[in-house]
Amino acid sequence: MAMFEGLSQRLSHIFSKITKRGKLTELEINQAMREIRVALLEADVNYAVAKDFIAKVSVEAKGEKVLESLTPGQQVIKIVKDELVALMGSTNSKLDLSGTPPAVIMMCGLQGAGKTTLCGKLAYLLKSQGKKVLLVACDVYRNAAIDQLKIVGKNANVEVFDRGKQDPIQTAEQAIAHAKNEGLDVVIVDTAGRLQIDEDMMAELRKMKADIHPNEILFTIDAMTGQEAVNVAKEFDSQLDVTGIVVTKLDGDTRGGVALSVKAVTGKPIKFCGVGEKQGDLEPFYPDRMASRILGMGDVLTLIEKAQSAVDQKEMEKLEKSIRENTFTLQDYLNQIENIRKMGDLESLVDMIPGLRKKMAGATLDEHEIDKNKAIIQSMTPKERFDPDLIKANQKKRIALGSGTTIQDVNTLLKQFNQSKEMMKSLGGKKKKGKFPFF
Repeated sequence: MAMFEGLSQRLSHIFSKITKRGKLTELEINQAMREIRVALLEADVNYAVAKDFIAKVSVEAKGEKVLESLTPGQQVIKIVKDELVALMGSTNSKLDLSGTPPAVIMMCGLQGAGKTTLCGKLAYLLKSQGKKVLLVACDVYRNAAIDQLKIVGKNANVEVFDRGKQDPIQTAEQAIAHAKNEGLDVVIVDTAGRLQIDEDMMAELRKMKADIHPNEILFTIDAMTGQEAVNVAKEFDSQLDVTGIVVTKLDGDTRGGVALSVKAVTGKPIKFCGVGEKQGDLEPFYPDRMASRILGMGDVLTLIEKAQSAVDQKEMEKLEKSIRENTFTLQDYLNQIENIRKMGDLESLVDMIPGLRKKMAGATLDEHEIDKNKAIIQSMTPKERFDPDLIKANQKKRIALGSGTTIQDVNTLLKQFNQSKEMMKSLGGKKKKGKFPFF
């Protein structure tokens, strides 16, 4: 399921009714506001937050600019978008890594919120930005927590500092000293979580904060746990004065209300959101981009950033040349499949392309199909990848057997490739006229 899918569908239905009208009356606006309020509450947005949101939108929507407009429905949508952006924090809030290295990030949250996994994802993100990162194992209470951090550290290719079951505050202090000696840039401290808030837990976190003076205290909140998670975030903030929120599992079967409520309730910005299970599925949180996704307007900027990080510049230039010269091969096709997989979950990518979700009309993308196509191409010889016309009946049988697929699957892939090549050919023609849209 795509993030905010239920809310997006409800809002889309509400907006489709008001955009069909040449004029809007106050009565019609009131009706739309009631429906939006219900949609927000069903998405598990905090009741007080939803009430305040609707009040602000209503005042703007009933203004003369909307009622007298030739496109009142579009004006209301813009007002809703602007208020959504304001609700989620207006601007992107960056990590504070200033001061003498190493910068210290203290991660906290309840058990099961994905905090340890998040430490690995954040380390991976910072490492991709050229930072030298150290992960610190300070969750000495949960069975296998240290082993789990070692696994995510290995996946991120980042060192993990571990002193076993000794006092976690002492471990954090030793880790920071180690990072200074080694010239590291960032220390990420994985603190202990509990199944629920307790005073011993908070006392340890308060003491750790006082001893290690973190640049950032990030609270991890699970988007699937609903409004109770927002209340927990508020309690953590009152005890620790957290600097930011990270929302995990935003790609799951979630209504999304946590992300829409937590900034308003705690006053602290969302800095990152987890959008998948892969190492690279952690995104900086941009309120304006998220509002666009919720309203079905896409998120082209994030899509471009993902593409730039996934695709090497030389590879992009090589692809451009093959498109321009009409020499696009199955090997190029395979490379593009692998690049798309690097960019993250396919369902989330669909939501970044304006209007694509609506065109798909509820259809889902089967990632297994991509894996199957990859296996088929990898079962071909280099010559066959370069020249698919060499692939006759006998070759198809061999390729199907080698890839664990059927001859029909091979035929389907070849048809898809030929369609893609025709599209690339038309784009190459536009390039000659100076209108090629991607390069």
